[in-house]
Amino acid sequence: MDWAICAGLAAGLLISTVTTPVGVSGAVFLLPVQLSVLGVPSPAVTPTNLLFNVVAGPGALWRYRRDGALRGGLARRLVLWTLPGVIAGAAVRVFALPGPDVFRVLVAALLLPLGAWLCLRTLRPARQRFDTAEPSAPALAALALTVGVVGGIYGIGGGSLLGPVLAARGMPMARIAPATLAATFTTSAAGAAAYAVLALASSGPVAPDWWLGLACGLGGLIGGYLGAKLQPCLPETVLRLLLGILAAALGALYAAQAVS
Repeated sequence: MDWAICAGLAAGLLISTVTTPVGVSGAVFLLPVQLSVLGVPSPAVTPTNLLFNVVAGPGALWRYRRDGALRGGLARRLVLWTLPGVIAGAAVRVFALPGPDVFRVLVAALLLPLGAWLCLRTLRPARQRFDTAEPSAPALAALALTVGVVGGIYGIGGGSLLGPVLAARGMPMARIAPATLAATFTTSAAGAAAYAVLALASSGPVAPDWWLGLACGLGGLIGGYLGAKLQPCLPETVLRLLLGILAAALGALYAAQAVS
């Protein structure tokens, strides 16, 4: 078996196991592995990341559904508004941001503030009642639509951005994680399909790396199930802080590469 396939399987498994308990599919951390280690070209790395989300998502979602964590309307509202955004983001990614240098700047611009926000909200949590912390319907729609566009450009489905924002308002991770993962799965499926169509109109490497995406996704499928199963046993504060530090470190790395 090709070493890249084995590495992708292992990376998907490890990343998803750690990130699923906080509502992140792991694609946000798999992306630099694809770029720097596995050598996936840009912009093909974005649809490959979306393919990972599609394959990996059902593992965590099945476990959360089995535990009754997917009840309520938050997941449906997030899916409704992130879906059109991710399709628009895919078009922007293919036709306006094809170069690797621009993409590194985008990665840094997303990961640095995301990591800082996670760390800040972990060390200084918002003091709000969980039952009143959900944004209003218009605010949630605007947030989900914006995150969908950014997620379509970045290839992460948007869940890793929605999670920190909702957590900063005081919502519990037990409610956020299943909803954001459901939105990530749905929008990633739409985004991957959009890239497949856009590949017909572009001469560059736009189509996903199918074998690598499937291998990473298979690892994520197993890791997502394990992460969802472990969520009640893991310290939420430690996980959020770890994710924040990792995101900020990766963002700093790509910022340094972009200016070098």
